[in-house]
Amino acid sequence: MKLLDKYILKEFLRFFIVICITFIALYLIIDFFGKVRMFLSNNATIIQILTFFLYSIPMIISNILPPAVLLATLMAYGSLSKFSEITAMKANGISLYRISLPALMFAAVMAVALFYFTEMITPASLQKTEYMEKVVIQKQQTMGYFKQNEIWYRGTDSIYNFKMFDVSNDSLRGITINYLNNDFTLRMRIDAKSAQWKDNTWVFYDLLTTQFDNNNSPLLEWSNEKIVNIPEKPNDFKIVQKDAEKMGYFELKKYVNKIQKDGYDVTRYLVYLQGKIAFPFVIIIMIFIGVSFSLRSERSGGIMQSVGIGIFIGFSYFYVYALCMSLGLSGRIPALIAAWGANIIFSIAAAILFYRMRT
Repeated sequence: MKLLDKYILKEFLRFFIVICITFIALYLIIDFFGKVRMFLSNNATIIQILTFFLYSIPMIISNILPPAVLLATLMAYGSLSKFSEITAMKANGISLYRISLPALMFAAVMAVALFYFTEMITPASLQKTEYMEKVVIQKQQTMGYFKQNEIWYRGTDSIYNFKMFDVSNDSLRGITINYLNNDFTLRMRIDAKSAQWKDNTWVFYDLLTTQFDNNNSPLLEWSNEKIVNIPEKPNDFKIVQKDAEKMGYFELKKYVNKIQKDGYDVTRYLVYLQGKIAFPFVIIIMIFIGVSFSLRSERSGGIMQSVGIGIFIGFSYFYVYALCMSLGLSGRIPALIAAWGANIIFSIAAAILFYRMRT
């Protein structure tokens, strides 16, 4: 690596580290004041609170990396422009494209790192964070587990098995409930296609109820719709259910393939699956936007204006990304377009800005 590349990268990393630490600190402070009532009402200890926030840091890092990269680019290259270092580089025959290369190389490395970070570290930390909040601090009992892409839950006198629990609308899919006698023999079994939490009760659809008499003979009852009184509420199942955010790309892909083969709607999961690939690429887009705006003017008078415009455009990406994801989750646009739509739009804009730079 040339001396100039090392110098530019050093300046970039100096701003990047400070911005990341600042973002993490601000996020933790805001999150603390948002949850302080929950901590106090459950008499959480200092160790429990610190452990909770420690486990939440990987998720924070995953979210703040793109804006941190954008701001670091704007500030690093803006600083070089302000002190006429960009002018000196150009006077020695170095183009702006070449000057931006260290940041672009860093962005490529960070995009790959972010993907694997969200694959191997963030999902596990999210599970730990929720476990700390629900079980350790709020003292909720966890009586089930997520295994082989299914939920197994032990009730007071029964064992539940679900293919899928949709936390967005509190619905169950592929339900089997086994009711046991004191000697662990099967007393009754319920098989249902789905169930919905309505008016503080579970409404089961397309269910087959099998009861066993003293002679162990089955008595079958078929119902299109029926209220089943089970003591568990949606929050009980949320403790053990893995939603898309708690799974890495490969685990989620395996889960999607399984429930899709079983005939269930996987629209929401497909959107999240594509999003796990699309989101890391935003780091590269942020670099292009940041470099383009920070190098628009080599005079100090235009730096703040360029930074302001760059921040506005950069952060507007997240609004467009959230909008596209919402449209995809509702099924209004295909999952591929929902996840990659914002990337495509802002990539085109960033490429045009980058191409128009006066090198």
